[in-house]
Amino acid sequence: MTRKMVLFLFGFVVLFLLFSSQLSATYSIVAIDKETGQIGVAVQSHWFSVGSLVIWAEPGVGAVATQSFVEVSYGPLGIAMMRSGKTAQQALKGLVASDPNQMVRQVAMIDIHGNIAAHTGKLCIDFAGHLVGKNYSCQANMMEKGTVWQAMSIAFENSKGEFVDRLMAALEAAQKEGGDIRGKQSAAILVVKTKGSGSPWNNRLFDIRVEDHKEPLKEIKRLILVAKAYNHMNKGDEYMTNEKTEQALKSYSTAMKIYPGNPEMLFWPAVTMAASGKVEESLPLFKKVFQQDRRWAELLKRLPKVNQFPKDEALMKKILSLVPKK
Repeated sequence: MTRKMVLFLFGFVVLFLLFSSQLSATYSIVAIDKETGQIGVAVQSHWFSVGSLVIWAEPGVGAVATQSFVEVSYGPLGIAMMRSGKTAQQALKGLVASDPNQMVRQVAMIDIHGNIAAHTGKLCIDFAGHLVGKNYSCQANMMEKGTVWQAMSIAFENSKGEFVDRLMAALEAAQKEGGDIRGKQSAAILVVKTKGSGSPWNNRLFDIRVEDHKEPLKEIKRLILVAKAYNHMNKGDEYMTNEKTEQALKSYSTAMKIYPGNPEMLFWPAVTMAASGKVEESLPLFKKVFQQDRRWAELLKRLPKVNQFPKDEALMKKILSLVPKK
């Protein structure tokens, strides 16, 4: 076989991979926070809906990022292998060994015990590489600079705040370093608990995707703030269901402080205050809500029927007097 034929065949193989795989040039991080019992994965790319391809996590099991010329099956298969008792290293080693196109793959896995494994194939497009640190792995391909994964590592190790904020800091550091040479389009973040339970819906803490946006990281950061507020709202609802009014009020109030511009965050704390005898404290909140939208007053009138507010005509009249006149 002549050299020209070899080059032709090599080019054909590359083209085949391009059109048969999802080319997610990407930067991502997989990590665990053992103190808070959280494990997660975050990603950004100049590719539509990158979160649906790249990031995988299961409570009580682990997390996976599969990128470059994406073989999506690394995600569910990696999770399944770790669920069966394999370490992250064992799972990744087995999957890479059975992949005929391993040279174009980039994958990172972490299990709930903190075991970490990463693979960057020799044919991932420059700049490509990964850095495994304590409790995390940062990886990137098709970057503008070869310093992206190191910048992510430094940001994750030195950032403050909640675990989700530290993952976000790593993504922001990657973008500041130049990020994907093609630009930016979508981002996603997934955080679950390290301990599984019989109610998996309670073990998924953040599952946020920005599918197509000029500033995906700014948008996902905004949505993380909203998600934090609603996490506290959901906790408040849970307390109310169990008749723990003081705890519910505390959770609702926290949500209100995080996201004060949302009438939802004002209305339910006001309802809880008024129902528990703190009527005067509730009135300024009701007034703000009614000023934004009169329909919240109609919702309030419906609550006594389902035992979500006192059947007290005088109290209801006092609160509804705050509704702006037409």
